[in-house]
Amino acid sequence: MQGSCSSGWRLLFLAAFIPGVHLLGNDNSIVAASSFGAHIYRPVLRPLDVLPLIGTYNVTNPRGELCVKATLGAQYIVIIKKKSWFFNLDPLKVHVSGSCHRESAVLSLTLPDHAASLQFTFKKENNLFYVTKLTASLSPLPVCLGCANETYLGLVSPGKLFAASYGRSFRCKSTNVLQTSSEMSIKLVFLQMQAFGVPGGHYGEVDECLADYNQRIIPIILWAVAVGLLMIGVLTFLLLKENRTRGYERL
Repeated sequence: MQGSCSSGWRLLFLAAFIPGVHLLGNDNSIVAASSFGAHIYRPVLRPLDVLPLIGTYNVTNPRGELCVKATLGAQYIVIIKKKSWFFNLDPLKVHVSGSCHRESAVLSLTLPDHAASLQFTFKKENNLFYVTKLTASLSPLPVCLGCANETYLGLVSPGKLFAASYGRSFRCKSTNVLQTSSEMSIKLVFLQMQAFGVPGGHYGEVDECLADYNQRIIPIILWAVAVGLLMIGVLTFLLLKENRTRGYERL
């Protein structure tokens, strides 16, 4: 709560003492007026880690058919002087663009004035689709008076990220944190995506991520182990009891 208050006072201070800076409601952004009189959208970094809003984004091919569908919440994590700052992507302000080809597709999420962007590059290979590259950029308002304006750029090119079978969707309820540079990471939450065909606009059957699988299967394994140990204990007790009974009979 204290961090939220200090962040709010920082915004009020900037709006009051820096010419051309105006607050834009309760979201993570402000509008800064340039020397030419134009208003420029600038994200505001905050010290608190708050769960981002979930949005669904679509890309269609030239024939009007849905070829990429993605549902996710996205958060930028920026390290400034060893301190973490956060900015959540607002689905209501995102401009969606992209392209669709036979074996490649692109989904781009961009904020006004290119203040922030997130781009997924998809590839289709045999019976799989996956993300081959994730690029990110963020041009926030400086976190302090006298701090320099910075644009943070990042790239993740893992080879095969968020892979799923063709005609199915990839889903990961677990949090994914992808380090795009030494200064910036991208957190993705409640992620689900499908590329190269989304029949009827609905996600296909799910290929879940390893983290979700582990969360689902590990409790089952632990329960099975506990039941197994209990049965071993009961059988051991019965065998010992039976041996003692036989010993008494011999006497």
